[in-house]
Amino acid sequence: MDLIQIGKFIAELRKAQGLTQEQLGEKVGVTNKTVSRWETGTYLPPADALLSISKIFDVTINEILSGKRLTEKEYKQAAEENLTQTIKVSSFSLKEKIDYYKKKWLKEHITIMVLIGICIIGVFAAGIILRNSLIGYAAILMLVLAHGWRNNTMMTYVEKNAYDGTGKQ
Repeated sequence: MDLIQIGKFIAELRKAQGLTQEQLGEKVGVTNKTVSRWETGTYLPPADALLSISKIFDVTINEILSGKRLTEKEYKQAAEENLTQTIKVSSFSLKEKIDYYKKKWLKEHITIMVLIGICIIGVFAAGIILRNSLIGYAAILMLVLAHGWRNNTMMTYVEKNAYDGTGKQ
């Protein structure tokens, strides 16, 4: 698998449809810099991006990984080679995927976590102001429940994305 050839092929497909790197990036869900890195052969697009590129340009993933359109005869031979090479160059360990999806989940849910934190602090402050220890205990219980919710929903998200890659719940 030749990353430079793959990149040239992606650029060729993009230009044939009259798309800029930015427009392709928007369709795939990445930046124009990422598209540039693919087209220069610096990086191989990840699996989800390969699927999107395949649909956008009406080519097979096998053709993308081969860096050219394939005849029927070439297709079978290239499929085995591409699969073997893809497995070899897969650079993300499971731990890296888990860390990535944890950070992604946190970014997507930061607002609600901040709001929950403000509520907990408000309840705790009310307990202090009113000198009511029961309200203070309620704030601690809220903190424990919020932590459990965060951990459970984040790990469900991570499992669905890092392990099976479906992203479906």
